[in-house]
Amino acid sequence: MSGKYTRERSNTKRNPIGGMNPERLGEMTEAEIPSISPPELADLPDDVWDGAVVVTPPPREAIPIRVDGDVLEWFRRQDPSYQTRMNAVLRSYMDAFRRPIR
Repeated sequence: MSGKYTRERSNTKRNPIGGMNPERLGEMTEAEIPSISPPELADLPDDVWDGAVVVTPPPREAIPIRVDGDVLEWFRRQDPSYQTRMNAVLRSYMDAFRRPIR
């Protein structure tokens, strides 16, 4: 496995609406949206998003990093957004040390 992913392949894997252009989604009517939604969303209560807040993720910085080959391959096998997953693992580790010890 080369570890290289095309934009089309990675967007299709990560995006539940199959790489849908966000501008197109904004143009869709409420009636059209269920046709592209995953079936499991049909069972959600109508008020599920009532308290939702849009969160903007912090900016990311591209850095060179050396990782053991087997670790990198394991993350790559999980899904095309392995770098995002690696960031989440590092954030969890960081957060564990930020918590006050009681």
